[in-house]
Amino acid sequence: MDLNLSGKRALITGSSSGLGITMAKMLAAEGASVVVHGRDKARTEAVVESIKADGGSAVAALGDLTTDAGADQVAKAALADGPVHILVNNAGFYRHLNWMEATANEWSETYNVNVVSGVRMIQRLLPQMREQNWGRIITIGGGLALQPMNTHPQYNATLAARHNLAVSLARELKGTRITSNIVSPGAILVDAVKELVENIGPSRGWGETWDQIQPNAVESLIPNDRGRFGYPEEIAAAVAYLCSDYAEYLSGSTIRIDGGFIRGAF
Repeated sequence: MDLNLSGKRALITGSSSGLGITMAKMLAAEGASVVVHGRDKARTEAVVESIKADGGSAVAALGDLTTDAGADQVAKAALADGPVHILVNNAGFYRHLNWMEATANEWSETYNVNVVSGVRMIQRLLPQMREQNWGRIITIGGGLALQPMNTHPQYNATLAARHNLAVSLARELKGTRITSNIVSPGAILVDAVKELVENIGPSRGWGETWDQIQPNAVESLIPNDRGRFGYPEEIAAAVAYLCSDYAEYLSGSTIRIDGGFIRGAF
């Protein structure tokens, strides 16, 4: 399927590591010119060079999205070579904290990183999307927005806010050819997740090798119908679809990719 992304420019925030790298590489492979965002220059430029080595088009945009000045810097770099047609708000973080450990400052910091940073980029890039009357804004959410765990409550709440703002934005964009949608991953097997699970697996009695650990970890942490963790490519493929003309009729929608972890029908 030709997603018709040639000639489109896409900024993926937080694309110097984790899921963001896979999204950037897949959009580049589909013909988009990609703006790779990160705060670490060496790591961000390494992703850019990797995309170029595979025949894709990519540039780096460095900056801290938790500040207005940093967001200005990223927007300026992203727009330097032309308009941005696609914004994927992927950047985010959390710490493994319980209700008593997550202080008020921790809640504020997590909200700024996971919610306000995305708002900053929307406000900086949406005006030029309106001028060209075409755009795709994709928010990376998560199943914990709907089905929160008792741990890291500060993170669960920010995911719910990300889902909410994306739907509100879709209503704001009524009558335009700009869409706002959500991709909601379950537990995805990025390097950091695999390393964490492998480290805690033996002490929890899940086994010693990955083949032993994975099914037990899934059953204990994220029971789902597929019986495994998700793969980064599965998330990136959904993002690529939402960027395409085939997704023109999706507005304020959530695509859940979690193996059936969320048990509700809606």
